[in-house]
Amino acid sequence: MLLNSILPNWSEISVFEQAFWIIAIPATVFFLLLLVLTIFGGDADADVDVDTDVDGDIAGDSIPFQFISLKNIVAFFTVFGWSGIGFISMGLPTGQVILFSTLCGLTMMFLMASLFYFMSKLAENGTLRMGNAIGKLGEVYLVIPAKRGGMGKVQLNVQGSMRTLDAITDDQETIPTSSIVQVVNVIDDHILLVQKQGN
Repeated sequence: MLLNSILPNWSEISVFEQAFWIIAIPATVFFLLLLVLTIFGGDADADVDVDTDVDGDIAGDSIPFQFISLKNIVAFFTVFGWSGIGFISMGLPTGQVILFSTLCGLTMMFLMASLFYFMSKLAENGTLRMGNAIGKLGEVYLVIPAKRGGMGKVQLNVQGSMRTLDAITDDQETIPTSSIVQVVNVIDDHILLVQKQGN
């Protein structure tokens, strides 16, 4: 009954309006499915994705702004279909219906791309980037052998939280516990190269 109250009498509407209904209904179902998968941890873009990096930044440390992706394309057709139906019911000419529906769909694509971009940025901010430790001062937690003779541990504040990280040194003498050291480099993306403060 609910479906009958939403859908028009098919024989009473134009082929042009039928086309928008044919676009709107499947796109809406698929869009809702994608949202459910996203909310519950599924990534529908993982296997089917057409990435366009519109901000020109393809550096490994940045998350690209993905304007064209599966979610965004589905969102486009969902909004395109429903807005087209709305514009037809308002009595707008065919050309204006297509133009305004396209603009609405593109606007939705931009909003979706922006939403997922900023969500990704928030998630990225919580991920430790070892490069951010370079130049920081820390305290030796576990003795660091001289001349890279072994690995110790250092406690330091990185990205707003205290962390205990593996460390080595090129210093000629072993660095004892509680010494203050400075991070001078990152080795193999996960080991800090430190020197005792004052060296």
